[in-house]
Parts: sequence; structure tokens; C-alpha cells
Amino acid sequence: MSAGHHAVVVIGGGQAGLSMSHHLKRRGVDHVVLERHRVGHEWRARRWDSFCLVTPNWQCRLPGFPYAGDDPDGFMPRDQIVRYIEEYAASFQPPVLEGVTATRLAAADPGFEIHTDHGTFTAEQVVVATGPYQTPVIPRQAERLPRQVTQLHSGEYRSSRRLPPGEVLVVGSGQSGCQIAEDLHLDGRRVHLAVGSAPRVARFYRGRDVVAWLDLMGHYDRPIDSFGDHDVVRARANHYVTGRDGGRDIDLRAFARDGMRLYGRLAGVEDGTIRFAPDLRRNLDHADAVSESIKDTIDSFIADHGIEAPAERRYEPVWQPSTEPDRLDAGGVTSVIWCTGFRRDHGWIRVPVFDGTGYPVHERGVTGVRGLYFLGLPWQHTWGSGRLSGVGADAEHLARHIGSGGTPRPGLRAVPAAGHYFVHPELLGS
Repeated sequence: MSAGHHAVVVIGGGQAGLSMSHHLKRRGVDHVVLERHRVGHEWRARRWDSFCLVTPNWQCRLPGFPYAGDDPDGFMPRDQIVRYIEEYAASFQPPVLEGVTATRLAAADPGFEIHTDHGTFTAEQVVVATGPYQTPVIPRQAERLPRQVTQLHSGEYRSSRRLPPGEVLVVGSGQSGCQIAEDLHLDGRRVHLAVGSAPRVARFYRGRDVVAWLDLMGHYDRPIDSFGDHDVVRARANHYVTGRDGGRDIDLRAFARDGMRLYGRLAGVEDGTIRFAPDLRRNLDHADAVSESIKDTIDSFIADHGIEAPAERRYEPVWQPSTEPDRLDAGGVTSVIWCTGFRRDHGWIRVPVFDGTGYPVHERGVTGVRGLYFLGLPWQHTWGSGRLSGVGADAEHLARHIGSGGTPRPGLRAVPAAGHYFVHPELLGS
């Protein structure tokens, strides 16, 4: 069965795929967008009830559709984000085929074959815009927990009301872990949090949202090529902070002062006991040090440019661990939320464009294979790549390249890989 030929097939109908379609449509390029579920699915299906953006609404600037609401400095909750994505699609009517799953991408002569559950498409050029995190990662220690313990990945968590009564262990202190721990804590649950090495950042400093300062400083436009080690930068865990209730810091020390139990990284589960590494104090100190270093950079920028900004007292820790708690009786825990990230699933792509870790070798999305591109990867070009703030610029770059005939980047060579996956280190040794 043939599903048709197009000059370009875009695989994925999230913000990356829609941004790509916007620029292709503007240029009159024949294309189709294949979306496994519905437009906005990732925001709808993998975010909890109280989820909201951690960057201000003014950073929502998909091509041709910047945020136009009455709260640019606020933080859209989940349902508003979904509506923003849906309204974006409605604004230019992209050729999206929803409910179509790509199962195999292979080179053809010429171009590519895209096998789907609705037939086979052919295309001269293909943009893979499926995002970086498809498959939830749950460590094997989960198998050692008692059977009666309810276990969820962060992508399945919705609210404390959907969990059985009792104490909850949250494993992971990246953005998801800290925000879910806060959600449970504010709902009156007894929360245990395994704290990893993710850094934190202040919400506001010296009169502005820290994101506004960093944007003014050009931080979000800094290309990945300006860093010495691309792989390290791309693998860094995001700083934890929240936009909830108008935006505020996430201070794990304050949570501990108010009754949350903090531990170091998860070390293992054995004989009904959950064990933790003795690194809680180090991880808390590291998170604070990163936050304070960002403030140092902002202070220097203010002084160098003669900007008038109110002075502000620096953060002082409100709680210190008196010991390094190293164990927890699993019998006292009724639920575990695994906030341990996602892995990419590129096993369906049968084109040699991956390195030894399974990461696609590319230069700003352009691979070494003529006509094959990636869009929406973290740090694809800048911090904004893949996000609502910067994916449009990458899409425009690829649209220009597609229009020029899709010349591959010279010198980009795939390295044989054992598997097409990459674990995002929100926890576990990060």
C-alpha cells in the first residue's frame, strides 16, 4: 500500500514539526506532517494536573504566533499550553495527518521510504521532529520493591489524589522531580525525595525574572559551538525552578524544614530497604552554588552596563542535614514516582546517521545524509532549540537548507552504535 509521495515528510506534530511546517508552507514546499497521536499530545499526555511552564509566557514565540495574552510575565498551566499549540496549528492549517505512526525510515533511490501503520510514504527529504524523549526510563531497582507499592513514571503522574493513601517516595530532583515533590507536599502528603545533582536557579533576582536577565545577556542565543564540550552541555540536567502560583524558587531545604524527608541519590533496594548514597549535603550545596553563581553573573552584567536595579540580599540556607540518611523502610511507602527521565527511541530509523551513543550526528539539524534532518533536539543549536522560544529559528534554518536541495554537511560521519538511545541524566549519576 502506498500512502503517497511528497517533497518533504515531517515526522512529528509537536511544536517542532508544526514550526517546520509553518516555514515550509510559507515557501510553498509540498509536504505532510505525520503525528502519531494528536497535535499537542506530549503536553496533554505527559504533564501532571498542576503543571505549568517554568519560563515566562513571553518566551512562547512559535513562528508567526508569539504569545499575545494578557499575562506575558506569567506561566501558562498545562491546559493553556495545549490550547496555545492547537491555536497555533489552526492559525495556518498545516497538512497534518494525525493518528499515523512512523514505524521505519529507510533510504530509497532516490530519497526515503517512511513506513507507517497507514501505508508507505516516499519523500525526497525527511525531517525527524519527534523530540528527544520518547521512552520512560525506570531503573531496574524498581523490580525489587514490594509488589503492593504503586509505581509510576513522572510521565504518568497526574495528582496525589490518584495515588493510594500513604507516604510517597519521589526519585529524582530534576525539574519534574522537584515540582512533583512540591505538588505532593502542598497536598499534605508525607514525601521522601531522593536528591540528585541537578542545579537550581532563583526565580527572581534584582527586580526581574532570572530568565529575563539571561535573555538580556544573550544567554539563550549562545550557540552550542561556542562551548568546548558539546556532549557535556547537551546532557546537563535543567535547573529546577517553578512557575506555579506566579513563579517562585524551589528550595528543597525549605521543604525539609517543613517536613519533607530528603536523601541522597538512590543507591539500591534490598530486603525491603531502600538505600541512598551519602551525598545529600553535597548535592544541596552544589545546587545552591550554581544558583548563586548565576546571580554573580547577573551582578557583573548590571555593573558593566550601568543598569539601575534594586539591591537584593543573597540566599542563606534555611536548613542543613544533621546526618546523611542512607535508608528507608519500603514498607512505609505506598507509592514511588520515578522522575528519572526518558530515552530516545530511534531504532525505527534505518539510516546511518548516529554516533556511538545513538545520538544523531548533525550540524544544526543537518546530517551527513542528503535530505535527512533532525529538529527539536535539546541544544540543537542554542538553549532555545526544541523549546517554544527557539525551535522556530532552527526550523527556518532547515527550511532554507531544504529549499537549496538538501546538500549534506561534509565531514559528518556516523559511528557504529550498540543501540539508538540516550538516557537523559536527570538523576542516577548525573
